[in-house]
Amino acid sequence: MRIADLMTREPVTIAPHDTVQRAAQLMDELNVGALPVCEGSQLVGIVTDRDITVRATAAGLDPRMTEVDLVMSDRVRCCSPRQSAAEVLRQMAAVQIRRLPVLDEAQQLVGMVALADIAVREPAGVQDALRQISMPAEPDRAALAA
Repeated sequence: MRIADLMTREPVTIAPHDTVQRAAQLMDELNVGALPVCEGSQLVGIVTDRDITVRATAAGLDPRMTEVDLVMSDRVRCCSPRQSAAEVLRQMAAVQIRRLPVLDEAQQLVGMVALADIAVREPAGVQDALRQISMPAEPDRAALAA
């Protein structure tokens, strides 16, 4: 099965200069754990509920004043709508992530795919991917040094 058949199309996005509070509100309204961050139609990052907790709340940043680009991940792994579920599962497992933006040939955001989307429709391989994604990783201490 191809990612085009599994992804959420036309995902809601947030702008880099929107607040962390707005990102959290959108996540709550949409019942999602990640939002693509876009300038116009260009993907510039992704912000997750974990980013908000670890990079903003733990650092004591005011969510009403802190902009999304301060806490988002800007090195975003992506996939193509043409890729197979198996390929994307391997990619998710290799880098320990559960969600990927889906970009078309013109590098425009066309969807989001989550491990859960694949698990519901194409469960083969999900157990192994989840095991690898869930393995403890080394702490990211770069932020503490800054």
